Amino acid sequence: MKYSPEQQYPPDTESGWFDALAGLARFLRSPEGCPWDKAHSSNDFAGFAVDEAGELVEALASGDNRHAEEEFGDCLFTLLACMAAAEEEGRFALASALNRAYEKMMRRHRHVFATERAQTPQEAMDAWADEKAREKKTL
Repeated sequence: MKYSPEQQYPPDTESGWFDALAGLARFLRSPEGCPWDKAHSSNDFAGFAVDEAGELVEALASGDNRHAEEEFGDCLFTLLACMAAAEEEGRFALASALNRAYEKMMRRHRHVFATERAQTPQEAMDAWADEKAREKKTL
């Protein structure tokens, strides 16, 4: 069955929207997709993501929540386009990257999920820095 973005539109959950957006990023790189999207590498999209992140920062600073929401969506989509290109290039897969991010955040928040507890933002930052230093020693 041929993919069509309309098959998933409109989703009724956040995870449905995420899947639809990831599917759209992949579709745009397919033979039936967009020549511009297909012409760019994961490295290209990573650079575009930096630009989009800057636009998000500006939108948030402006206090214009509607614009910030739009820029957040642009930033997320550009990251998913980077992922779609990276998958094609054999660099990494979305599921693996999501898993690594989840595990890393759980580890780095040991002050929330382990026996120790941070009572202040500074204690949380210290615990994060300690875990990050531990990780670098094992690399």
